[in-house]
Amino acid sequence: MKRTAFRRKAARLSAVAAVAALALTGCSRTSGDGSAPTAGHRVRDLTYAEDLRISDAEQRLVARCMARHGFRYWTDRPLTLAESRPLGYVQDDVDWARTYGYGSRITAKEDRARLRNPNSAYREGLGATRKAAYDNALDGGRQAELLRTEVPGGGRVSKRTGGCDAAAERTLYGDPRTWFRLDTTASNLRPLYVGELLHDQRFTAAVHAWSACMKRAGHPYRDPDAARQATREHPAVRTRAEEARSFAAETRIAVADATCARAVSLRSVGQDREAHYLARLDGEYGARLDAYRQVRLTALERAERIAPART
Repeated sequence: MKRTAFRRKAARLSAVAAVAALALTGCSRTSGDGSAPTAGHRVRDLTYAEDLRISDAEQRLVARCMARHGFRYWTDRPLTLAESRPLGYVQDDVDWARTYGYGSRITAKEDRARLRNPNSAYREGLGATRKAAYDNALDGGRQAELLRTEVPGGGRVSKRTGGCDAAAERTLYGDPRTWFRLDTTASNLRPLYVGELLHDQRFTAAVHAWSACMKRAGHPYRDPDAARQATREHPAVRTRAEEARSFAAETRIAVADATCARAVSLRSVGQDREAHYLARLDGEYGARLDAYRQVRLTALERAERIAPART
């Protein structure tokens, strides 16, 4: 059972990170860059900044709801807008790489915020009866409604929804069953084509060109993932000086990565090929994707009246 908003958000961000690891360009589940709708679609997807605003609004709604139940509740916004940018397989923003490398310090910042989460400490400080009431108010406890839906490609998933969590989602997204079905569809389309995409002739040619560029820059890696993984090979415990040297090395590789990705147009090739494979799913999932995007646009309109844009 979910205990705090921070754990709930951390789980959501972990799921997003897993999807982004497959995403070629760091965009969200479909297009995700806020661009015009792709062929066959009438509704654009949200930018990551807009998605963050919905997330922030959801937390504010939960906080207000918990206050009505007599509990304190802290919203969390540990990252700036730039720090919250999704990092996909292709990262071609040289300025971002120069400042953040591959995001190791951002991850550390998130970890520190999670450990210091005041909601966890507050809940643990409650007596047994109040703690149970807190859990019921937050997520409905064990009696929360169980939602089930099918996953593209086969299988079923379920989640419990209740309390202030469910109330906040309902305010933003409307009917919880419909939203769960649409969100599950959009979140699970990429595994249907990512294998073909990563072996696509045009895309692999662009990756080979990127690798050659990196080798000339003194960083011989076969693909962007290999470059990124190389920066994570360090002791778990480091002195400040060791961390600074590690981050400097990470930044050098990340800047070269982004520079080469831009030089060989890896992002645009990846976006084009991803659009090609996604279009092949339109017959079965296109209408549902449009419905998903429309629900999110409506949620954004509601969120704009609740939470400011993150800076």
